[in-house]
Amino acid sequence: MTNSTVTNSTANKSTATKWTPPERPEWVAQVIDEGRHMDIKSLVPLEADELMATARQNTGFDDFGSDEWLEGFHVFLKALDEEADLHLQGRLMTRSDILRWLEARLGIEAAYAQHPEIEDEVIDSPVIVTGLPRSGTSILFELLAQDKQFGSPRHWEIMFPYPPPEAASYETDDRIERCEHLVTQWSRVAPSYASMHEMGANIPNECIVAMSCTFLSENLPGQYQIPSYNAWYYQQNLDYAYAYYKRMLKVLQWKNPRQHWLLKAPTHLGNLEVLLRNFPDARVVISHRDPLVAQASVTSLLGTLYWMRSSQAFDAGAFESLMTPEAGADRLNAVVELLESGAVPKDRVSHVLYSQLVEQPLVALETLYQTMGLPFDDNSREAMKHYLAQKPQGKFGKHRYQSDDAQERDRKRALFQRYQDYFGVPDET
Repeated sequence: MTNSTVTNSTANKSTATKWTPPERPEWVAQVIDEGRHMDIKSLVPLEADELMATARQNTGFDDFGSDEWLEGFHVFLKALDEEADLHLQGRLMTRSDILRWLEARLGIEAAYAQHPEIEDEVIDSPVIVTGLPRSGTSILFELLAQDKQFGSPRHWEIMFPYPPPEAASYETDDRIERCEHLVTQWSRVAPSYASMHEMGANIPNECIVAMSCTFLSENLPGQYQIPSYNAWYYQQNLDYAYAYYKRMLKVLQWKNPRQHWLLKAPTHLGNLEVLLRNFPDARVVISHRDPLVAQASVTSLLGTLYWMRSSQAFDAGAFESLMTPEAGADRLNAVVELLESGAVPKDRVSHVLYSQLVEQPLVALETLYQTMGLPFDDNSREAMKHYLAQKPQGKFGKHRYQSDDAQERDRKRALFQRYQDYFGVPDET
């Protein structure tokens, strides 16, 4: 399935959202109010040449690599300037993010220039988790990360990939503390976010976060209401973003080897062919959940992410590929078609039901390991049991979201029927 398939099938089907923004912490409200009386675009510039010059100055490196990323960079900055309506706090967070993405590129290219042998690193049979957003991909990912045969890119090394992480200092690296403060800032700006997604420097993070430094990533429209970037993104070939991510992984494993990478992003569900072109020996794991519940939860998540950086009203059309039920059904039906046609080999894909993962997690994991053809040893089992005991459901508060009336629910249910029947996904509403 191509990205353009999603866009074409959802034209003119945007829907409004019922999402209501939460009250802001007093300190955030004060910063935003102060910014209303300032020329924040001049004070916190988001101009391409200045950002690139600052990143070069900060790192001492000059080479950003090949130019495939530049178009997305400029499209993104233009959309931020014209559409995102960033408040002062949001603009500060955004500038910080962009500079880190640029500095990550400079660091990766410096690593390869200094050590060309990094190119010889082999990414061997990674396990890649995907599924609908809010379908249990995060908890599945975190549980599998307890298995020592897997290595997952932690947030701190995605954020600061240079110098290449080393095994001897992997747990004590100075970059961990800096990353911890930056990523937990999200929950200080929007406290309700903590009930939706746990953040931490040592928590494995998603592929699309790492791909942000390509400026060809669904992570960008996931944080900002930038419809022009969104429209551009869904017309792009994503092979460059996936190939550059593989380039990053080689840097990360060079001095800290992994037996198999464990990776994750809901975005992969709509890009299975691209994924397998770039990681041809990957084992793909799809988590399945009632789409009606998953989609309602996505609305709340995206609304909160946008609210961190802007006071602009949330328009579901800014993220059409996830927000409209027609688009969601198209994406899920396309997965069925890829499997049935053989375009994506069935033997490369395993499946996990969210309902079983929540109710009988170790049973679900046992079955998953069998279908992947991988050993599930006692040490891994005990590590996962311990992790579950330390992270009971609702540990960070209950994530509440609004649902539809009965008539609208029935209409949506019919759209998703083929997907639910094919994978045996139970209703949750």
